[in-house]
Amino acid sequence: MAGWTNKGKYECLGLFARNMSRATNYYIVLYTSASAPSADTNTNSDHTMIAAGNGYTAGGYQLTPGDTDFDVLTEDDGNDRALLQVKDVTWSASGGSIPDTGDGARYAALTDDNGTVADREVYMYWDLSSDRSVSDGQDLTLQDLEIRINES
Repeated sequence: MAGWTNKGKYECLGLFARNMSRATNYYIVLYTSASAPSADTNTNSDHTMIAAGNGYTAGGYQLTPGDTDFDVLTEDDGNDRALLQVKDVTWSASGGSIPDTGDGARYAALTDDNGTVADREVYMYWDLSSDRSVSDGQDLTLQDLEIRINES
């Protein structure tokens, strides 16, 4: 399941209607199952990020705005929606497992690029269905993360 945070909705409308400035980069960050993201999530500090190390960097995977990192943009008149897709995101475990310690990744989120990782605003989130972890030498890959705007 994917969802917009209210912060994400606000930023999207602000970019569209008020020409607000956007982040220079975005990040995909991983959270444990300690608490589920929701529409009311505002920043990374609202949740427990997985432990950094062995190929996972605190703050997550950097994405640059544009058609390389956001590789699919579709207008879907049949389903009355628009869809944006994030390129496949991969972390390679090296020197140990990802996460380094603690619980695996249960949720992924799209954040801004605030210099303080805990203060990064959360725009979207995805439920990975179960805790995910990988051993040394394996890859943790998130494929086809979708951002949808639907007619309701």
